[in-house]
Amino acid sequence: MCENVSSVRPVTASDEQAWQVFVQSHNDATLYHDFAWRDFYTSVFTKQTCYLASFDPTGAIDGVLPLVRQKSLLFGDYLVSLPFFNYGGTLAANEKVRQALLNAAAALSQELDVSHSEIRETAPLADWQSRTDKVAMVLELPDDEEALGKALGAKRRSQIKRPLREDPQTVKGGPEQLDDFYAVFARNMRDLGTPVYGKYMFAEILRRFPDNAEIINIQVRGKPAATAFLLHHGGTTEIPWASTVRDFNSISINMLLYWEALRSAIGRGSGQFDFGRSTVDSGTYRFKKQWGAEPRQLYWHYWLREGEDMPGLNPDSGKYALAIRVWQKLPLWLTNLAGPGIVKNLP
Repeated sequence: MCENVSSVRPVTASDEQAWQVFVQSHNDATLYHDFAWRDFYTSVFTKQTCYLASFDPTGAIDGVLPLVRQKSLLFGDYLVSLPFFNYGGTLAANEKVRQALLNAAAALSQELDVSHSEIRETAPLADWQSRTDKVAMVLELPDDEEALGKALGAKRRSQIKRPLREDPQTVKGGPEQLDDFYAVFARNMRDLGTPVYGKYMFAEILRRFPDNAEIINIQVRGKPAATAFLLHHGGTTEIPWASTVRDFNSISINMLLYWEALRSAIGRGSGQFDFGRSTVDSGTYRFKKQWGAEPRQLYWHYWLREGEDMPGLNPDSGKYALAIRVWQKLPLWLTNLAGPGIVKNLP
C-alpha cells in the first residue's frame, strides 16, 4: 500500500481538518480538492483512494494531491486525479512541494504496478508526458444579467427568447429536483450512445455539497425538456452536466437552459462561468464560444509504466463507433441499469 515518501504521506481520516485548512486557504483550490470527495469515491464507488499530503517542519499541510484508483477488467488499472471531473490535481504552497507530491505519486504508481497515472492540471509540468487536446471554456461574468444580455448581442438574445413563446416553466433547487433531472439526463446520454452515471452519484453530491450543488429543470407544456447540474465554488460556477430532450431542440431550449444557468451564477456572485471541457473547434467548443467563453488550456499529465503508451480511452475514437451505435438502440431501462457499472471505471 502507500508508504511515506520524504515529507509526503497518505492521509487518514484524522488529517481531514488539516487538509481542509490548507485547501480553504489556497487561492487555486477547486471544489474537487475538498476532503469530502475522498469518502465519496470510497463509499459511493468502492474505489481505493490515496490522498497524498506534504507536511512542513511544523506538521502543517503545505500541499495535497488526491488520487483515486480505477481498476477494472474492461478499462485497466490506473490512478487519476480526479475521475469524472476536469480538476483536482496538485495543490501546493510552492513548486518544491508540488514536485515532492508528484514524485510521491510516481513512487505510488510503481508500487501499485498500475499502467499509468493521470494528473489533471491547469499548468504544464516538467518531466511528465502530457495531453493538451482539451480546453476548458470559461466566461468572465459581469455583475448583473442585464449587462450579460447586452454583451451577448441581439442574435443570442433572440435565440434565448425563442423558447419563451412555449411558456416554459423553470425550476431551480436541490434533491427535490433530482428525479426530473435524471429523467432528461439519462435519456440524453442513451441517445448520445454514452453510459450514464447512476442517480445515486448525483444524490450523494447534493447531500455532501448542499451549498454548492444546484439543479435547473425546464418543462415545456408540462413535459421535461432540459436540465442542468451546477456546482458553485470560489467565485466560479461550473456546469458539469447539461442535457436536453431532442424533441425540444427545434425551439432552442438549450439556449434558455444556459441562460438560466448563467443567471444562477450571477445570482450567486460568481465572477466566472466554466462551460466545461471541449476539443478546440468541435461543435461543443463553438457552442460555448458563442456565449463569449474563452479557452483555458487543460494539461493532463501522465506517469507511464515502462513500455506503456499514452492511454487512449477517448469516446471520440473510431474504435468505439460500433459500441456507441448499439448503445443508442438499447431500451432506456437497460442503459440506466447497465450504464453506471461501466462509467464508474472510466476516467
